[in-house]
Amino acid sequence: MPDANNAAAAKHDPVVPAAILLPFCLVTTLFALWGFANDVTNPLVRAFKEIFLISNAQSSLVQTAFYGGYATMALPAAIFIRRFSYKSGILVGLGLYACGALLFIPASIMMEFSLFLVALYILTFGLAFLETTANPYILAMGPASTATRRLNLAQAFNPIGSLVGMVVASNLVLASLNVTEFRDQQMQANPQYAQLLPGEIDARINQTLRDFRDSDPVAHQAMQSGDLITIRGPYVVIALVVLTMLAIFAVARLPQVEGDDRQVHLLETVRRLLRNRRYLGGVVAQTFYVGAQIMCWTFIIHYAMANLKMSLPEAQRYNIIAMMIFCSSRFLCTYMLKYVSPGGLLMVLALGGAALTLGTMFLPGMAGLYSLIGISACMSLMFPTIYGIALDGMGEDAKVGSAGLIFAIVGGALMPPLQGTIIDWGDQAGNLALGTMTMPAVSASFVLPLICFVVIAIYGFRTHLLRQQ
Repeated sequence: MPDANNAAAAKHDPVVPAAILLPFCLVTTLFALWGFANDVTNPLVRAFKEIFLISNAQSSLVQTAFYGGYATMALPAAIFIRRFSYKSGILVGLGLYACGALLFIPASIMMEFSLFLVALYILTFGLAFLETTANPYILAMGPASTATRRLNLAQAFNPIGSLVGMVVASNLVLASLNVTEFRDQQMQANPQYAQLLPGEIDARINQTLRDFRDSDPVAHQAMQSGDLITIRGPYVVIALVVLTMLAIFAVARLPQVEGDDRQVHLLETVRRLLRNRRYLGGVVAQTFYVGAQIMCWTFIIHYAMANLKMSLPEAQRYNIIAMMIFCSSRFLCTYMLKYVSPGGLLMVLALGGAALTLGTMFLPGMAGLYSLIGISACMSLMFPTIYGIALDGMGEDAKVGSAGLIFAIVGGALMPPLQGTIIDWGDQAGNLALGTMTMPAVSASFVLPLICFVVIAIYGFRTHLLRQQ
């Protein structure tokens, strides 16, 4: 009974051996670093929409550039760390991260949306290196029987970085934008707006912004310049933090894990991976998971503003609450994995996420927003657990196999623009006609996360069955 033996071993084997506790903690800081980048960037979708006066679909290109960088660099990163070492991959990742963040300086000076996209694209080259390196490295830092729990523990620090990114975005960026002040002034100057539907308010304020741009381009450009300088601030600071971490890792002694083979046999490895159904299913599930996560966190702001008439900073505060729930749930789920199979828990939480997504779509007012926030509790387990299930028992193949799972982050590049397009289909009041039924377009757009959670539930169910056989 190998499964029973493995389960017994998992209860007694250390999650992190004492001999490598310090290196484990050092590598775990990387999870917080890319969490910060993820969630200081999400609010830029809405901010850039108003600063540059572009559509939802166009502003969602922020996510296409950000997560497209993962897709571009995942396989080169895997080949690099297979040829050299985990430490080399970390150093290259930190260097690219800092480079992309510093490119926000010329992008803000030139006031070009496309240059911000380039900066984010390069920044995520670095994140792709870090994630492709750190995830399999953490899996290898100790007994195989506790690998998934160890990765969940390390990943638990990712939402801490995300939470810091959200707080910075809310308090130091969104609340300080000139365009936010402009919207507040319009609401005060037009008390009749309080009687309008949220979509109508948004349309009128956006039209006023366009009129301001056309009638006084110099003043509008000055407002844009000030906002872009505000946006670049956190990226310059994080670049300095990342460069400091680069210096620390350069002198740190990191352990060589068992079987650290530097020979690259890419075609043979890829053939083995393509024959592994559990791995391929994991790549598919991860693609849909990341898509669902980014859609739920990106468009929570749109949802609160369009459906509940909230301001941008106020809507972002609900995003912070969602991340706090995500962070707390991650630690709880990591503990539960000591007693519950990863596939079974993944299935249950995916079904919970699907149910809450239906609530987001069909429940009115704050009930719908609370449902959207609650989805984060269900999502907390998913990324590291899918990752651990897919790479279980792969040994050296995990270095290349991790590339496919990091490439799956492309789901965050492909799906938000589709959701933005659905929102843009709404009429001037922000509503979308679906046969005989009419509903807010932003609510209808959550059909995409619903599909994602169904796919994840199927993968969790299949892996749970395989474990029981």
